Amino acid sequence: QVQLEESGGESVQAGGSLRLSCRVSGSTDRSNCVAWFRQVPGKGREGVAATYTGGTITYYHPSVKGRFTISMDSAKTTLYLQMDDLTPEDTAVYYCAAGHGGSWTFGIQPYDFAYWGQGTQVTVSS
Repeated sequence: QVQLEESGGESVQAGGSLRLSCRVSGSTDRSNCVAWFRQVPGKGREGVAATYTGGTITYYHPSVKGRFTISMDSAKTTLYLQMDDLTPEDTAVYYCAAGHGGSWTFGIQPYDFAYWGQGTQVTVSS
């Protein structure tokens, strides 16, 4: 079992920055891919970024590449998402997730992640 708890979401102006945190507890031995997804009303969850707890390989959705950075602390207890140069299109509820992660061939998919946090709201105003 893995427990996830996000924090850090708030309202910011376009061009601003935010850092989301996700506290990770429990064993990630079998769910060693950790990721951030986001969701807006009426749409499915979109994979934003992913990494593995034991490595440096990362995935980024094309819309955030170069602006967002996913990282994990050395103790593997906190997952971060640094978001820079935010735009109103980044407005969403952001979720952290843990699972086997899938192949990443077509991006990261919600069905490859078994554990989810409760979400944190990010609102970017123009």
